[in-house]
Amino acid sequence: MKTDTTYMGIKLNSPIVVSACTLSEKTDNILKMEDSGAGAVVMFSLFEEQIKKEEEGFAVVIRQTTNSFAEASDFFPAYEYNISTDAYLENIRRAKERVNIPIIASLNGITNEGWIYYSKLMEQAGADAIEVNIFFIPGEITMSSAEVEHRYLNIIDNIKQTVKIPVAVKLNPYFSAMGNMAYRIKHAGANALVLFNRFYQPDFDINELTIKNDLIYSDSNEIRLPLLWLALLYGKVNLSLAATTGVQSAIEVIKYLLAGADVVMTASSLYKNGITYLKTMNAELEDWMFRMGFDDIDSFKGKLSQQDIFDPTVYERTNYIKILGGMK
Repeated sequence: MKTDTTYMGIKLNSPIVVSACTLSEKTDNILKMEDSGAGAVVMFSLFEEQIKKEEEGFAVVIRQTTNSFAEASDFFPAYEYNISTDAYLENIRRAKERVNIPIIASLNGITNEGWIYYSKLMEQAGADAIEVNIFFIPGEITMSSAEVEHRYLNIIDNIKQTVKIPVAVKLNPYFSAMGNMAYRIKHAGANALVLFNRFYQPDFDINELTIKNDLIYSDSNEIRLPLLWLALLYGKVNLSLAATTGVQSAIEVIKYLLAGADVVMTASSLYKNGITYLKTMNAELEDWMFRMGFDDIDSFKGKLSQQDIFDPTVYERTNYIKILGGMK
């Protein structure tokens, strides 16, 4: 049973990839991920704000982001990052020395400032690819959708001019024309799309009158939106497709692959069940493939996508009507 796949031109032994999370801060954890069957590891994110803070230029980011992310001015200055930028690069070097699976660096930011230069340093440290997480909430009402899209495309273009290794873009699901945006991201030079970025939306403490920034792990019910867009984009854009959000078991992995994903990323399942849970997920994937008569991933990847349907609107409307028609 072959479970190898190709992501951004990189060969992986498994389609199950560890998404960006704090578990990868320790090289021993990355070793355990490899031993447990991870196809690749996306390193924890290096934040634009962290770089700016270290370079004593943090005030620039605050001025540019305060209107778009209201709590940023309160949250970021008080936050102490677990690791320095130099240590981040050293973590990549150590991981590459000790494991054979691909190591994907992660950059998280929202402006087109000097932080993009760090993509080159990541490449020099040995990263096999870079995942760019543009976590941007356009909260300023005067900002148009064209301006928002331009910001994404400009960042991608600048990073692609900086490095030679593949670049994946982690998107949010809130573009008005997702298909067209995916097409333009491809032409900006990106090699892959990661669907979707999960916004950690704030909550309010009504007694303390403060903003709560608590983490809630993703749930398997959250896969439906990325599942839809993977199925719509598969075969339509010449990009590698990665699925993330809601992956709790091999069931979600299989569903995402059926929609057309090349790889499926997970972190919350490892926080809940431990890193060795990767072994269980891989074993269950192989067991399902055996029972269904599939010899490799390509035998069923995209089998439930809308690649062969001429009008994608029909695909969406038919499923929409069937769902509502089943309600009693």
